[in-house]
Amino acid sequence: MIGATEGRAFLRDRRDAGRRLAARLERYRDARPVVFGLARGGVVVAAEIADRLRAPLEVLIVRKIGAPSEPEYGLGALAEDGTRFVDAARVRAAGYAMGDLEPIIARELAEIRRRAAAYRGGRPLEEMRGRTVILVDDGVATGGTMRVGIDAARRQEPGRVVVALGVAPPDAVERLRRQADEVVVCVEPEPFFAVGEWFERFDQVEDREVEELLTQGREAPPVGVG
Repeated sequence: MIGATEGRAFLRDRRDAGRRLAARLERYRDARPVVFGLARGGVVVAAEIADRLRAPLEVLIVRKIGAPSEPEYGLGALAEDGTRFVDAARVRAAGYAMGDLEPIIARELAEIRRRAAAYRGGRPLEEMRGRTVILVDDGVATGGTMRVGIDAARRQEPGRVVVALGVAPPDAVERLRRQADEVVVCVEPEPFFAVGEWFERFDQVEDREVEELLTQGREAPPVGVG
């Protein structure tokens, strides 16, 4: 494993991660996959993969359920179709009751609806049934959001679920491999501190960039066309 103590980034930015992942996913090109980026940062990575595979680019909206007093401390995650996961043991260890999370879940649902309207304008999700679905994010720490993304995708009965990540710690990768058909990761650092530490540039991704990438991805011709 690569040690964080070496003090250098291993990915230039999200697009670099996408290009590296795309090279490793090239074998799926002829399977006519559909590529879903987890909003927001995952869409930037996914755009590079979709472009190389000549596949549709879509967005899957999954939100972290953070602790009431520390929003960045993940206690679970929630997908736009209502699929959710709450780590009960983690909730108890942090000193909360499950009921304490309901206001946070309500806020995250409202944010999911806002993003769905902004990104898709009321359109339904791209069809997954029987298809190879590639779920993409710039990185994960615990893997909670991707775990819910996989569960949400499985509900649509895809033929295969592939997870592609820029950065993830080995323990999270191992958990995701028990859920997905395949997990592809650029960097698996150990010890792991934060996703952004493994990118030279890790700027905030805004709604406008996501919307532009999705528009471009939907207009791209499919495999064998053009």
